[in-house]
Amino acid sequence: MASAVLPQKRVLAEAGSRQNIPSTPSTAKRHKADIFSSSPAARFPGSQKDPRAKPGSSQPKSAFESEVLEKLSQDISDLKRSNAERDQAWERPPVVDFAPQRDSLCFQAIDAEEGTLHGGKATVKLFGVSEQGHSVLLHVTDFKHYLYLPAPPLFKAQDTAAFKAYLETQIASHQPVIHSIAMCPRENIYGFNGNKQSPFLKITVTDPKFIGKVRSSIENGEADWKGMWKTREHGVMTYDNIQYVLRFMVDCSIQGMAWVEAPASKYKLIPERSRQSNCQIEAEVCYLDLMAHKPDGEWAKMAPLRILSFDIECAGRKGIFPEANQDPVIQIANIVTKYGDKKPFVRNVFCLDTTSSIVATQVLEFEKEDKMLAAWQQFLIKVDPDIIIGYNIANFDFPYLLDRAKHLKVNGFEYWSRIPSVPSRVRDTNFSSKQIGNRDTKETNTNGRLQLDLLQLVQRDHHLRSYTLNSVCAHFLGEQKEDVHHTMITELFNGTAESRRRLALYCLKDAYLPQRLMDKLSCLENYTEMARVTGVPFNFLLSRGQQIKFVSQLFRKALEQKLVIPNLKSQKSDDQYEGATVIEPTRGYYDVPIATLDFASLYPSIIQAHNLCYTTLLDKKLIEPFGLKRDEDYIVTPNGDYFVTAKQRKGLLAQILEELLSARKQAKRELAQETDPFRKAVLNGRQLALKISANSV
Repeated sequence: MASAVLPQKRVLAEAGSRQNIPSTPSTAKRHKADIFSSSPAARFPGSQKDPRAKPGSSQPKSAFESEVLEKLSQDISDLKRSNAERDQAWERPPVVDFAPQRDSLCFQAIDAEEGTLHGGKATVKLFGVSEQGHSVLLHVTDFKHYLYLPAPPLFKAQDTAAFKAYLETQIASHQPVIHSIAMCPRENIYGFNGNKQSPFLKITVTDPKFIGKVRSSIENGEADWKGMWKTREHGVMTYDNIQYVLRFMVDCSIQGMAWVEAPASKYKLIPERSRQSNCQIEAEVCYLDLMAHKPDGEWAKMAPLRILSFDIECAGRKGIFPEANQDPVIQIANIVTKYGDKKPFVRNVFCLDTTSSIVATQVLEFEKEDKMLAAWQQFLIKVDPDIIIGYNIANFDFPYLLDRAKHLKVNGFEYWSRIPSVPSRVRDTNFSSKQIGNRDTKETNTNGRLQLDLLQLVQRDHHLRSYTLNSVCAHFLGEQKEDVHHTMITELFNGTAESRRRLALYCLKDAYLPQRLMDKLSCLENYTEMARVTGVPFNFLLSRGQQIKFVSQLFRKALEQKLVIPNLKSQKSDDQYEGATVIEPTRGYYDVPIATLDFASLYPSIIQAHNLCYTTLLDKKLIEPFGLKRDEDYIVTPNGDYFVTAKQRKGLLAQILEELLSARKQAKRELAQETDPFRKAVLNGRQLALKISANSV
């Protein structure tokens, strides 16, 4: 099948590197594939036609039609029997017989963000899906942000009230900033000090928005009560600098993509007039009453997440890459699948102008582009996806749709999230990591809904010669896009209902291929397990580098052992790390057996063997006061650093690694015995996430 490269959609050329390279109209667009069955959905008057109401197309069928769509239509009866979702029904199953005094509210939390409730009270919003497929927003209240400050030698517990009042005057806010100050024993994670705790001040703020101001005031010496901190040289050190949502997840033992539960009678439903979301269930609970389930055993399951894969086509001008202020969106193809089901329950194409019917697919026709875009936004809200996927949607589809709707003045189009009052906006951002380097990209908020751009995932996880959809699908799936060249798109659109049908098939397959890729590469399972293992929200994995994953694990372990982490300022250095020595093989033919050795978990094993950690780093001056003996109580590394042995203290990093590697062995044992394909995918994703996390410490 010929390669279909659509400049109207893709901004990638056939590049030999992993970088985004702007393409010319003669180069590339990305694309996708596969569709599902027919049945009328909620109609937009005058805009949609029932695909069963028109005679079939006179065009010869493509392989995609005959091998996928027709097969799908033959399986509709099976789909209806096995799938909880009704075929082509957009809405979620209704909430029936749900009573807060009797029923607990249990769901898989897929997203978390800061929020407010009851006129400004700070909360953490947990978005998720219940086992019954209901969308949930739970406002978790009363959790307060805090930091630590070493107490000066002369500071007494009875001084906390006076220091609190002093801090308030120094910060000079129009509202109370400090909620409380408590004196508590803690230990600095950085450096071995004989396993002794010292007094710290736990400063808790009334609202997380104040934490930065309080921290900077203290560090800059503006809160030097009675001159107790004046002797400090490089400013005053504060501890535990971590953002509010992550602090909440660490303290409440909530891991990314884990199941949480609000027990019956412990939570309250939000009245209809006060609801902030379009979720089916919206409630509030105090963080002290919230239960977090560790994602093992029964709780390693996945909720029936709704996954929307979509693709757009634009009618561009010859030789010019589409511009939202001039070139119309002519088709939007959508495929919605429930996690755990092999076949999608919604398959449709929103088409500008008349389009011949497509087997097992809803064709919705519109005379005007603005009406089509408005209808698609309503479809998005009604079908209520938990995850939106596509190929290059972050840099093309999302921005183009929003810019085009703005140009056409389509009111309300930008409201895609689960918070109706929060519009989706595109902003330029930058992602940087040692693995893929520095890359400029775009980011669109869809609060409460996850996004997976398969282009970005493939670029991160696989080194390929080309990242066009055609090339990627050929490599992983052994198939390609529909045989429509990008230069034909405008011509096909300006033709007949039959030619627009051919274009709709092309668009439809481009909406199906990301779903196929995601399933083939187990992207959702792998990233879910990475979120669970590292304890960060799912969206952190896509927008942040490796460091935040390790920081999350470090804070969790530090909390268990009452360790605090200093807010060290990053210092730039010209020093470069030297990689491991790689010995070139002596190539040739050998007529005797050649043995090769592979050291399992090399770097983690070195850290464990030598007890290397922040907590075991030893100041040479402390050897004599602590009465330590070389090799028995401490070791000296080849570059002259000192670390105490496990006899004195087992390093925090060694403990984290021991747990990760032990959990990986357990996951591999379960994987070997598991027979359910979805459970196997989850377990395999888990053992891979554990391996990557261990090697990243």
